[in-house]
Order: sequence, then structure tokens, then C-alpha cells
Amino acid sequence: MRRVVVVGASAAGLAAVETLRRAGYDGTVTLVGDEPHPPYDRPPLSKQILDGRWDPGRLPLRGRDQLDALGLDLRLGVAATGLDPAGRTVALADGAEVPYDGLVVATGVRPRRLPGDQRGCHVLRTLDDALALRDRLTAGTRLVVVGAGFLGAEAAAVARGLGAEVTLLEPAPVPLAPAVGEDVGRVLSRAHLDHGVDLRTGVTVAEVTGGGVRLADGGLVAADEVLVAVGSVPNTEWLEGSGLALGNGLECDEFSAAAPGVYGAGDVACWHNPLFGTAMRIEHRTNATEQGMAAARNLLAPAPEARRPFAPVPYFWSDQYGLRIQAYGHLRGHEEVAVVEGSLDEGAFLAAYRRGDRLTGVLAVGVSPKVLRGWRQSIAAGARWADTVSRATTAV
Repeated sequence: MRRVVVVGASAAGLAAVETLRRAGYDGTVTLVGDEPHPPYDRPPLSKQILDGRWDPGRLPLRGRDQLDALGLDLRLGVAATGLDPAGRTVALADGAEVPYDGLVVATGVRPRRLPGDQRGCHVLRTLDDALALRDRLTAGTRLVVVGAGFLGAEAAAVARGLGAEVTLLEPAPVPLAPAVGEDVGRVLSRAHLDHGVDLRTGVTVAEVTGGGVRLADGGLVAADEVLVAVGSVPNTEWLEGSGLALGNGLECDEFSAAAPGVYGAGDVACWHNPLFGTAMRIEHRTNATEQGMAAARNLLAPAPEARRPFAPVPYFWSDQYGLRIQAYGHLRGHEEVAVVEGSLDEGAFLAAYRRGDRLTGVLAVGVSPKVLRGWRQSIAAGARWADTVSRATTAV
């Protein structure tokens, strides 16, 4: 194998190329990215970049000298448009065809959009998106955020800190309930109400208008600016017709392999996580780096039996109004939630999540990272619920 192509100049893509070089791979490594920027960190976009604390110059994950030292064939500002697995080539938007012996797909996701007048309508995925919205957030600006997931919630918190008037619209009765449970979802929502956000649940937005958003019941919510944060779509359209399995992203096995010599990493990859016995597609920064590394190692494995399953305990965090929310494991699909430390009423707690007879996740607010790491170890060990969660805890 003398030529490896990594499509996606992302955290996952960067982790893959660095892992290749650290492992001693000295062949050609081509890194393709559709944005003109070198790989940069995305979590600060909805936090430090949006509120103006950081200059964009702090975002790059590596300096130019560090990228140069990797000896990459770097193709920035050009998207991949097609894949020919039989001929082992990647087609680019500039007409080039890049040959490969091994391929890592790390093309990430793009935001879902709503129909209607897009003037004054924003999404938040790229640096350019964040800067465009930041320029419009001033004291008194009326901002409507559609979608009260973690991204929408973070942006709403930043906007309130800047003095904007924020309306947060969510179709579910309780924000984040499918992921964290209704009671925990209510606690996380309470911070918005306490900080003056007009949080409206159980409402559906039909379209964006020139003056705000129109609801499914015909009502109009007026706004100067609108942020749509209603989820994402995996960037797999360039793989259509390739024969690769495309469902909820690029479908991969437990080794992150989509086909012989083709691996997926990061937000675009849906893989089987053997630790939890289920397929996952994780849109979090830590997973992107870990999976990029795992995909590169498995690509270089001297034989199929030398590969290692990618079986992480997923981790994510969110910062809102000075609160650090952290979670480990697989929370979706849980059958029970129990508060094992602190209190929901006090707003500082650790909640554990059960599926079947196993502890599958924890979420914490205001809890020591050391304590949280101990629970992570229990999840990684496949701990039984009865052995790790006291019968004296309060089920919620």
C-alpha cells in the first residue's frame, strides 16, 4: 500500500493522517477538504467564537509547520464528488482523480435546513457560519433558535450573554428527552428559563420567513435573525453509486471498515460498537479523533485478524450559562435513569442510565471529573446495573 487518501480535512481526518505517519507509513498521503481552511476545532464555534472571546486564529488544530512536517498532498477547498472502488480512485470537484490503495472517509455532516426565505437565516457548522452569525448578534437582536438540542441550546446561551432577545423553539414536549430522559431534560431546560430565554416546546416550525419563522399552526414568531439547529445530514452523496452501504451515514463494521481498504471515521460513519452491541453514529469531537486513529491503524494492519474493533465509551460535553454538562456512554434507548449523586432540584447531579441489565451511560452537571471517570471505567467494563447502582438511589 503506497497511496492513502483521506477525504475530510476534519478532526477525524487529521487524526487519521497523523496516525499513519506515527505508525511509520511513508507512502503518499492525500488529505482532501472541501473548506479552504486547514483542519480546525468545531466545538468552539458555538461557544468562544460565537461570543467573540476567541479569534479564529485559535481554531486550527495544527500549525502550518506541523502540517508541512506530515508530508501531505494537501487538497483544500475542493470537494470529493465520486468514488470508484473498482478503479480505486476518488474524483474531485476540480476534475482531478486521485488514486488510492487505502481510503478513509471522514466527510462529516451538514446541517439540515428548513424551507422558506433564507435571508437572515443561519446554520452553525463551519467557521464561516459562526462568523456570519456572530456579526449579527448584538444587544437587543431578536434571535429565534429552532431546535433545543445541545447545539441550539449553546447558541441560545451565548446569544443571551450578548444581550440578544432569544426565543428557543422545540417540537418535543421536553428538550433532549429521547437522549437524556424527561426529568434530566427539564433540568437542563430550566437554565434557559432562568436566564430569560423564551422557551417554547411542542411547537413545529413550517418555514423560515423574511421576518422570522412560521409555525405549523400558522402563527408567526418574529425575529431579526434565525438559527436553524434541527440536526444534520451525513455527507455521503459523493459516495452514491459506489456500491458502499449508505444508510444513517457510511455503514461500517466493528473495525470501522465499509469495504476492503475503505474505512469510515467521525460524524459520517455509522459503525457497530461491540461494547454496546449496537450501531452508532456519533457527532462529537472526542469520537472523531478516536475513530480517525482507529481507522488508520486498522487500514495499516498486516492482516485482517490483526485489526482491533473500535469499541469506545462515547464522551461529549456542553457548556451553557457557566454549567459544564458531561456524559459518557450510550444514553439513547435507555430503559431507566437513576440519580446516583446530588439532586436534580439542586442542579448538581450525576444520573446513571440502564439498558437491559447493564449500566450504559452517565450524565453529570457540577460533578468532579474524577468521579465521572470512575463511572466511565464501569461502563467500559460492561458493569451490571445491580452491581454499580445502589438500590437506595432515586429512580426518575
